Amino acid sequence: MNVPALRSHNAALVLDLLRTAGETGISRLELAERTGLTPQAVSKITARLRAEGLAAEAGHRASTGGKPRTVLRLVPSAAHAVGVHLDRDELTVLLADLAGTAVALRRRPVDLGAGPGPVLDAVTEEVRALLATAPPGGAPLPDGAVLGAGVAMPGPLDHRSGVPGRVTGFPEWAGHPVRDELAARLGLPVVLDKDTNAAALGLALRPAAPGSFAYVHLGTGLGAGLVLGGAPLRGDRTGAGELGHQTVLLDGPPCGCGGRGCLEVLCLAAVARGEPAEAARILGVGAANLVRLLDIDQVLLGGRVVLAAPEAFAAGVREVLAGLGLTTPVGLTTGRDAVAEGAAWLTLAPVFGK
Repeated sequence: MNVPALRSHNAALVLDLLRTAGETGISRLELAERTGLTPQAVSKITARLRAEGLAAEAGHRASTGGKPRTVLRLVPSAAHAVGVHLDRDELTVLLADLAGTAVALRRRPVDLGAGPGPVLDAVTEEVRALLATAPPGGAPLPDGAVLGAGVAMPGPLDHRSGVPGRVTGFPEWAGHPVRDELAARLGLPVVLDKDTNAAALGLALRPAAPGSFAYVHLGTGLGAGLVLGGAPLRGDRTGAGELGHQTVLLDGPPCGCGGRGCLEVLCLAAVARGEPAEAARILGVGAANLVRLLDIDQVLLGGRVVLAAPEAFAAGVREVLAGLGLTTPVGLTTGRDAVAEGAAWLTLAPVFGK
């Protein structure tokens, strides 16, 4: 899909307001007021967006005087993006529309320890199968309708070069050009980021998302995605948010990262013993460290271990925070595919200037 209108920063601002307005839409006058652009500039931009199929009329709204205002909305089916969550033991791929809504999904077991060759073969197969059958029940996607693929996997990694570092427990991935290899295999632009960063990005782009929060993910590992000022905090080396590898017990049990007494190894050991309350307490200690360090507005919990006992984990983390006099709200993500959905946003976000 050729979308020259997206080259404009102002067009991205307008598109983002159309996105957040949802099905109810937004008028040209409101777009001008909220962007600071002139009504003439907004009219030109929206005309281009309509010509590209990215925006459409959504009826009329009464005005305080004169004729009713025409309301515009985003056309979600105008473009799509692939989101890939490459976990240590499972691969999830989904197709999201321009609004970030998943319209198709595939899932299969995978062993990250099998190494880049077999695992990237699986990713390639699943993405190709997804695009060959999606969207279900709809017309085939036209050429160019898929803007690219976002891939989220455990770190450490460098999101700028698209290359993993020494992934904890899986050193065979260190230095492999994951982004470039998948781009060549799929014939699509590819973005690579840490799993927690991707999830945090998707959560940050929800309407009414808090300006600063930590997404704390407990699944096959433990990590955090940090959002400050509405934008993900990755760090220059994609090293921000390595919550699981804070040392909280000096001379504690060894961790796969090379340290000892890390939050991750202690928390996962409690999970393995069948002690969710203890795991939640340990998770709460890590959350409290983030709150004290960054003064964030909210802690959001997710990941398959949390979602297996969501209220127990939320209550345990809240109890630790309250015991320390910290009033930061603790919430839960409700879906198991927050990382894959966020991975799609790695490709979609720039369309909206994010």
